Order: sequence, then structure tokens, then C-alpha cells
Amino acid sequence: MGEAKNARDEEFQTFVVASWPRLLRTAFLLAGEQYAAEDLVQSAAEKACAAWSKVRRADDPYAYVRRILVNQHARRWRRRPPELLVDAVPDTAGSEDGFARSDQRGALLAALATLPPRQREAVVLRYWEDLSDSQTATAMGCSVGAVRSHAAKGIGRLRQVSALGELKDRTEIGGAV
Repeated sequence: MGEAKNARDEEFQTFVVASWPRLLRTAFLLAGEQYAAEDLVQSAAEKACAAWSKVRRADDPYAYVRRILVNQHARRWRRRPPELLVDAVPDTAGSEDGFARSDQRGALLAALATLPPRQREAVVLRYWEDLSDSQTATAMGCSVGAVRSHAAKGIGRLRQVSALGELKDRTEIGGAV
């Protein structure tokens, strides 16, 4: 039994180490501050650890933990006022993506901070996590129609921000500007 527990613990640790940078980036975009993002990921990891036998049997364990993370963020948002995006996006262990390379990162973060929490969640999950509408709906715990509505409204608000008008990579804010 001790060997099985050690193997399970090692499997969980391997999963968390591999997933941490991506979860931290998503949490940062949702929460708005580095310390809040770290707390959010830690809380999601604790819940995943407690339910690891169920998480590891899921079709996509990362999606399962991401859903925990989004739910944790929603619970915290209900209790506190929204946070402000003030720091730079955390380094994700050298991973290269359009967002990390963007010269307009500051303007994008400031614009993202103006979105209501559900719109921010929809935009982050759809366009940064590159999830489908149905995957985003599952992660947010709502309907596909609600995801489309929140994402469309969020992208609409982002398009109105003049500082983002200069973005050349159309995928940065979810489509044509």
C-alpha cells in the first residue's frame, strides 16, 4: 500500500510540475495579480490532490484542474471586489507564445482588467487557452450560449480600447480589429 501511495504522489507531483506554468498564466489573467494567481493555483492544486484518483481518471486531467481553478476564481470574486492587472504576465518557463512576445502587453493587460469577471474568464479561456466554446462552457460551468455572449461582449469592449487598435496579430484579441 505504501508503494501505491508513493506512486500516486509521484504521479500527482509530475502532473503539477508540468501544468503549473500554464495554470499560473491562466490564473494571473483571471485574478490580475501575481500573488493572487499563485494562491489560486495552489488552492486548485490542493483540491486536485484531495481528489487525485478522480482527476487522473478524467479524459483530460488538465481540463479538470483548470475547471477547479475557474471555480475557485469565481468563488473568490463573489467575496471580493475585482482585482487589477498590474504586473507583467509571469514567465512560463521559457514558453513562447504571441502574448508573451507582444509589445502591447501592458495595454492589453490594462484593457483586460476593465472587463467584468465572467467576460474576462470567457476571453482568457477562449483566446489564451484556445479552448472551444464547449470546453470553455464546461470550464466556466455555464452554457455554450453564455460563453459566446460573454466572449463577444468582452472582445467588443477590448476592440473599443484605442491602445489595442495597433495590435497586428489579430489572434491577440480574438479576431479582426
